[in-house]
Parts: sequence; C-alpha cells; structure tokens
Amino acid sequence: MPDSPQTMPINIPSETTSEQDRKTAGQRRVNIIWESTQAAIAITVTGATLYVSAQLALKDAGQTAAFLLLSNAFFLVIGFYFGRTNHQRQGGVGGDTSGSSR
Repeated sequence: MPDSPQTMPINIPSETTSEQDRKTAGQRRVNIIWESTQAAIAITVTGATLYVSAQLALKDAGQTAAFLLLSNAFFLVIGFYFGRTNHQRQGGVGGDTSGSSR
C-alpha cells in the first residue's frame, strides 16, 4: 500500500557535500558561457555565409573560391557546434564519478 501523505518526508536529505555542490555549480556556469559563445559564433558564421552567398549569387562574378572557403568554414563551425552540444552526458569538466567513459 502506498505511503500516505502524512508519512512521506517533506525534505530529502542531500547526498553531496557543499564543496561538490560548488564544483557542479561552477561547471554549469562554465558550460552556459561556453555554449552561449558557441551559439553566437554559429549564428554569426551562418548569417555571414548566407549574406555573402546571396551577394555572390546576385552578382554572378564567378568568385567560386571565396564561396568554397566560406562554405567550408560554415560547415566546420556548424559541425563542431552540433557535435559539442550533445547532451547525452551531463557534468562538464571532470564529469561524474560513475566510471563510464566519455
């Protein structure tokens, strides 16, 4: 029979120390800064690539080398962005102590 609301504890005691809490809070802060920076770079590169591609398409000056360089940079940045923002495993630098490999 399930516990009645009167017998369930109101607060569950913490299983971590205050130093572990500080470490994970610091990791979350660094992760937020890093992911925000990556998002800003990805948006900037995407916008610049779209703008230059549109300009080259409208002018049709035959500048394919510039377009290829820019498109390669675009795919490199986007590939790293989506590769880095894989949230399969949380924990940031150091990860957790479960022993599983990254």
